Amino acid sequence: MSSTHPPFRASDGERDRAIDELKERAVEGRISHDTFVGRVDQALRARNQFELDELVADLPRRPTFRQRLTDAVSSVSEFTTRLQSAWRRPRLPRLALPDDDRLRYVVGRGSACDLVLSDLTVSRVHAELRREGDGGWMLIDLGSLNGTRLNGWRLVGPARVKSGDEVSFGDCGFMVTSQQPT
Repeated sequence: MSSTHPPFRASDGERDRAIDELKERAVEGRISHDTFVGRVDQALRARNQFELDELVADLPRRPTFRQRLTDAVSSVSEFTTRLQSAWRRPRLPRLALPDDDRLRYVVGRGSACDLVLSDLTVSRVHAELRREGDGGWMLIDLGSLNGTRLNGWRLVGPARVKSGDEVSFGDCGFMVTSQQPT
């Protein structure tokens, strides 16, 4: 009669190693966030080393040195491509923030607007620049069809603009500058 001993209880160190393995795979994008959360919960409840081993057994293998080297070369190549693309990108026309006493400027295709843009992607009344009490400016989309963007992000509410920001109304892009006294 052979007696089988129950497996030893998993130590905190073994749990930590399994959770670290799961964390590394999640950071690498090799497992989803939901899978990570579920397996960490299972690791915390695991009774023995076998159950911990099962949690990481099906994880994708770590990349080999050759794969890491290939990925590094690919990253450098992608970076240089993005850099060349940015270098070739046309310079945006300047949009100087006014320094007069007016509190509101309307941008659009309509002739009653303060800044008239004749591009068909610009709505008749597209957006508004509003001066704040501190002298700063807020950009507000006025329900335009093609949207107003600030630094590439479509506005969903008012946003503060400052010198150096890129704004676009439909397909018309500008670089925001401060009005310099002459």
